[in-house]
Amino acid sequence: MRDYWLSKLFFDLQGSAPLGEEYRADRRKILDRYPLKPEVRAAVERDDVAFLAPRVNPYLLRFYFVVAGMPEAEFLRKVRTAGAAAAARSSHG
Repeated sequence: MRDYWLSKLFFDLQGSAPLGEEYRADRRKILDRYPLKPEVRAAVERDDVAFLAPRVNPYLLRFYFVVAGMPEAEFLRKVRTAGAAAAARSSHG
């Protein structure tokens, strides 16, 4: 299920270079502007790709981690790990 405020945060960040710079300088200041659920905010603060992925559009997820400064290889590794874990949970084998 998509999370509106998480999506809004990610959308706003990918659409504004100055906001992205401000976010990288002080995440908490920007996060305080969005009424994120505590568990969602905690996942953002710890860069938990697996938790965030099912809650937001994949393109916004990717743009967010570019803005947040996560290296491409790390992001892709986390996405793959999250996908494998989800597949294992849904397996009936």
